[in-house]
Amino acid sequence: MTAIGFSAPHYQASEIGLAVLREGGSAIDAMIAAAAAISVLYPHMNSLAGDGFWLIHKPGEAPRAIDACGPAAGLASIEWYQYQKQTTIPGRGPLAALTVGGTLGGWQRARDIAAETQANIPLPELLAPAISLAKQGIRVTDSLAAASHKVMMEMARLEEFQRVFAPGNQLLEAGQTFTNPDLADFIAQLAHAGLDDFYRGALANDIASALTAVGSPLRLDDLHGYRAQEVAPLSVTTRLGQCFNLPAPTQGLASLLILAIYDRLFQPGWDESVRVHALIEATKQAFLVRDREVFDPRRLSERWPALLSDSHVEQLAGQVGLQALPWPQPAAPGDTVWMGCVDKNGVMVSFIQSIYWEFGSGVVIPDMGLVWNNRGVSFSLDPQHSNALAPGYKPFHTLNPAMMLLDDGRRISYGTMGGEGQPQTQAALLTRYLYDGLSLEQAISRGRWLLGRTWGDNNHDLKMEQDLVDILGDSLSARGHMIKPIPAHSELMGHAGAVVHTADGRVAAASDPRSNGAGLVGEAVGVAG
Repeated sequence: MTAIGFSAPHYQASEIGLAVLREGGSAIDAMIAAAAAISVLYPHMNSLAGDGFWLIHKPGEAPRAIDACGPAAGLASIEWYQYQKQTTIPGRGPLAALTVGGTLGGWQRARDIAAETQANIPLPELLAPAISLAKQGIRVTDSLAAASHKVMMEMARLEEFQRVFAPGNQLLEAGQTFTNPDLADFIAQLAHAGLDDFYRGALANDIASALTAVGSPLRLDDLHGYRAQEVAPLSVTTRLGQCFNLPAPTQGLASLLILAIYDRLFQPGWDESVRVHALIEATKQAFLVRDREVFDPRRLSERWPALLSDSHVEQLAGQVGLQALPWPQPAAPGDTVWMGCVDKNGVMVSFIQSIYWEFGSGVVIPDMGLVWNNRGVSFSLDPQHSNALAPGYKPFHTLNPAMMLLDDGRRISYGTMGGEGQPQTQAALLTRYLYDGLSLEQAISRGRWLLGRTWGDNNHDLKMEQDLVDILGDSLSARGHMIKPIPAHSELMGHAGAVVHTADGRVAAASDPRSNGAGLVGEAVGVAG
C-alpha cells in the first residue's frame, strides 16, 4: 500500500501531514506534526493545553481509541467555587481554567501505539514545522480575525491574552501576519525534553506556578497525575458496515445512535426532504438519550451497555414520525479541529483537538504563548446535577472523532468541529456519501442544517443554509420544522473532513469549503520507520 491521504481544516496543516506521510512516516507521526501546526494556525480553535481524542485503525485489527481529555483539578469542588462567590463556573478567566489539558498525553499514548509496528519519527522533526510557523508568522484567516473581534470584551482584563493576541492593542485582522514566538519556544522545549515535560518536567513546574498565580484551581499535582487512557471504542452495525466512535464523556453515543436510527428507517425511494427530515428526527432522539446518559464514566447508569442495542435502536426509530418533534432542548457550544489521514501501510487515524470555546479560558501561560482550555465550563455547580463538578471528574465533551469499516472493504475516517453540530454533520456527510451516492466533496460541501447550538452561537433553533432552504424549506416546514435560514457555506455549520481508503489501496480525501482546509492525496516515496 503506497497511496496516502490527509484532511485538515487548514491547508497548511494538511500539507505538513501529507509531507510526513510522503516520507514514509506513520499516520500517527503525520497527525502529531499537523496537530502541532494547527495549534499555531488556528489558535482560536485549539491549543496544546486543550483536549484530544483518537481513533486508530491498523488493517486486520480492531480500532483503538484514546481518551486524552483532562479531569477537573483536585481543588475544583463546588464548595471551592462557592467560596469564590460563584453560582456558575465563569466562562473566561482563571476560574474557567479548571481542567488539565490532555491532548499532549494523547499524543504520547498514540506514539506508544505506533511504536508497536513502526519506529516513530523523532519529535524535533515532527514539531519543526509548528515551531517555524509560530516564529515566522501565520496569515490571519477570516475565522481567526472574526473570533478575535468576538471575544474582545470578554478578554479585555486578561493582560497576557491581550499581549499575545492583541499586540499593540490591535485586534487581529484577516490577511495580516501573526507571530507567537513564546509558543515557538514552548513547542521547542517539548521537542527537546519530550511530551511528558508538560506534565512532569520543567514545563509542568512553570505552568503550575503560572496557573496558581492567576487564581486557577489547577496545581502541579494535577499535572503530575494525568495520563491519557486507551479506551474501548463504541460501535454500532448498520446495513453497510460497522461505525465507531468514542465512549463517555464524549457525545460519540449520539453520533452512533443517529446513524443507527437512520439506517433502521431508511428506504431507497425517499426523496431528499424525507431523508433530511429523518436525520433531524433521529438527531432529536439521540440527543434526548445523550443528555440523559452521557457523563463522567464513573456516573454512567446501568442502562449504558444496552443503549446501542438493536432493541433500543428499534425503540428510538419507532418514535420518529412524519411530523417534527417539538424542540428545542438544552445544548452546548464548542470549538474544535478534526483531522484524518491514512498512511502507506493503511493505518488510519481520526483525530480531534479542542479548547472548547474560541480561545478557551483566555488564560495564556506567560512566556509560553499557550492558551488554556475552558472545557470545565460544562460542569454544573448544582450538586444534584448529573454533570456536577467534582475533583478528578471529567466534564461532558462534544468532541467525537468517527470512523467506519464498510462491508465492501472501504474504510472512512471522518469528523468535524462544531459543538452540537458534530454528530449531525457526521451523519449528513456519511449518509450523503454512502446512501445518496454523492462524491466525498459533494457530501461535505452541500448545504447543511444544525439543530441546537454550535460554536459561536447559543440558539437552540434549526439552522439551515440558504441553498438547502431554497430546495427543501417548504417541504420541511410542512412537516413542522421551524427553520432559521443562514448564509450558504456558513462557518457555523462546522469544518467537516473525511479520508476514504478502499480495499484495493486507493485513497480519497476532502475538506470543508467552510474552512481554510484541504483534502490531499499522494504516494509515499520515503522509508521512514
